[in-house]
Parts: sequence; C-alpha cells; structure tokens
Amino acid sequence: MSTPPGPPADANGGLPAKLGEERLTAPVIREGMFGAQGTPDTSGYGRLQVHKPPPLSTPRPYGGYFDTIADALGAALAADGVGFGDAIESVVVDRGELTFHVRRDRLPVVVDKMLRDPALRFEVFSGVSGVHYPDETGRELRAVYHLLSITHNRRIRLEVSAPDADPRIPSVTAVYPAANWHERETWDFFGIVFDGHPALTRIEMPDDWHGHPQRKDYPLGGIAVEYRGTKVPPPDERRSYS
Repeated sequence: MSTPPGPPADANGGLPAKLGEERLTAPVIREGMFGAQGTPDTSGYGRLQVHKPPPLSTPRPYGGYFDTIADALGAALAADGVGFGDAIESVVVDRGELTFHVRRDRLPVVVDKMLRDPALRFEVFSGVSGVHYPDETGRELRAVYHLLSITHNRRIRLEVSAPDADPRIPSVTAVYPAANWHERETWDFFGIVFDGHPALTRIEMPDDWHGHPQRKDYPLGGIAVEYRGTKVPPPDERRSYS
C-alpha cells in the first residue's frame, strides 16, 4: 500500500528547521572560535560563523497570566501618568518566560509598582545578573532582575540595558533591600554602576583588583596579576609540580 504524500514544504514554515534557515540569513558578526580564523581546522572551529540574532519582540496576546501582568503594570503606571510604552521598550515571551525590557530611567517606578501594586505583588527579589554583549553598540551591558509573586504564584524577568560609555543603572535597593549584595556582585564582575546604592564596593574579588572579570573582553589568562601588593605570574610562568 502506498504512503500518501506529506504536506507541501510551505506548510512547514513554523518548523524549527525553517526558523533555522531564517537565522542563518542574519549578518555574520564573527568567524572562527578559540582564536582560529580563516582556517579550515576543525579543532579550533575555524569555519564557525556566528550570526547576529534578530531583536526579539513578542506581539500580544502573550498567553497565560502574562497578559494579566502587562495590563496590571500598564494600569499602575498610568495612575502616575507614565505610559506603558514610556517605561517598557519591548516585551519578550520565550521558553515559557516573560521578560519586560525596561528603560533604565524608568526602572525605579517599575519595580515600585511590581512590589506594591495589589494586582502585581512581586514580593520576592530573587537576584540580579549581569550580561555583556560587546557587539551590541549602545546596549553592551545588561542587568537582569528575577522577581517572584508568592501572592499570585507568578514569575517575571526585568531586563535593563546600558552602554559601555555610560554603564549606570538606578539601584533598586530602596524598593528591594535584598538587592544590596546582588548589585555589588554585578558591579564587581561586570562594572555596572548602580546609582543610589548605599555601598557599592567589591564583594567577591579583592579590594585592589583591576577590571571586571566576567566581561567578555576581560583576558582569560596569560597576564600577571597583582594581589594586595604581591605579583602573581601568568599561568605559563608558574611553577609546575607535576
């Protein structure tokens, strides 16, 4: 018995393979990896091409309780004369997570509404993480906040960007005191300055450490390190005990 023909290729436009083809049409921002460029060697991924991902923005409806959160935040901001679009650059729903990309000057009012508005009530501040995108000019540094509402059993992510030339983002410690150490860690590792923080000092690296070691442009090795007046030689010059 013969097998009936499958659907035409155009009917599969939403399949991952089709979406992958669209991604490969994006501009190439880097070739090679691990220092291998312009070479066909396989061990160094010399032929690897890294494509610039398109900016994500999800249209409504977002699905689930995500629309409820967006409506509640919009109403809370409107009560203070702030438009939703004035505070939120974009909304992204990806892998079952809701992310509001917040304009950095509007971050204090957004987190205040997230905590205190009865329809939102995100009481738990889970943390803030730093991210570095050196290829995104004007938006190289990101701070990502994770909030949890115990009242409504909901989660949300807030993301704020800042340029390398002005790496400043308002502190949220006045609203979420638990952000104190998290913001110190993010400044320590990424160099994001949280304006209004009560004591923005290093929390994991030594006090006299230079640079921010989780940035993608930070050297990975082969450099001498000064630690409290003592110079630590680079890895290739240290004594071997093997």
